Amino acid sequence: MLLRIVAIIFPIFAIVAAGWLYARYRQTKGGDEGGIDMRFANRLNMDIFVPALVFAALASQSFDLAAYDRLALGALGVMLGSGVLAWGVARLLREQPKTFVPPMMFTNSGNMGLPLAVLAFGEAALPAAVVLFFVENTLHYTLGTWMLDHRARLWNLWRVPVIFAALLALAINLSGFELWPPLYAAIKLLGDVAIPLLLFSLGVRLAVSTWGDLRPGLIGAVVCPVAGMLLAWLLTPLLGLEGRDAAMLMVFGALPPAVLNFVFAERYRQEPAKVASIVMIGNLGALIFVPLALALTLK
Repeated sequence: MLLRIVAIIFPIFAIVAAGWLYARYRQTKGGDEGGIDMRFANRLNMDIFVPALVFAALASQSFDLAAYDRLALGALGVMLGSGVLAWGVARLLREQPKTFVPPMMFTNSGNMGLPLAVLAFGEAALPAAVVLFFVENTLHYTLGTWMLDHRARLWNLWRVPVIFAALLALAINLSGFELWPPLYAAIKLLGDVAIPLLLFSLGVRLAVSTWGDLRPGLIGAVVCPVAGMLLAWLLTPLLGLEGRDAAMLMVFGALPPAVLNFVFAERYRQEPAKVASIVMIGNLGALIFVPLALALTLK
């Protein structure tokens, strides 16, 4: 079992480490030219590669949307429940809820969740992982944005490329229309770029983040996965989840805070340095909690 878990998580953390090491190497060069700027690569990933990955998974005629409704509800329950628990912890810590709660709710279902699902449960698990990612991402862009700015305009959500790609793919899937196979293959190849680039970019982001305030980061590194796994465990029998779906919800609950939390905090000036610390320490904590979740679910 230990060897199996190591075999699953090693490729993920190896690529993250490669991004971290490359960024640290470039930092030692000094000056603007010696740094590493992933903004263009990240924009390509979020505008092209990740939407292509989502589209290819959801537009496939083998994808049955109704088969994942309970899993989607489970993901929603894990995130909302984590938010309620995190709000209580934030009050106890006397931290601003708008700083501490979003990273506890919105986790790395893209950067880490997608490759983890494929490595742990096989290629057949990718559609389910995409559903989890879609639910998390949609809630992050809606509720997460509103939490930081109550005046945010949410009716333009469809303009977010990954949301648009998912809606278009679902429309094609439900209509019964079959894409021209060479076109589908081209889109799928674009999507295949997303996962390694997500992991590499995560490593780069962690390398340029600062430790900031350690206390909320260390507490968040425990609260996020423990709350998520506890809620997944409670919701699994309530929703009647079994087998791979139950296991994937548990792993989903164990994921660390998403890097996007830092991007949002920076955009809305909500203590970005502290959020960066929460994200960075939380992702380091994944070295403990992700293997734990796998140990609880793999047979």
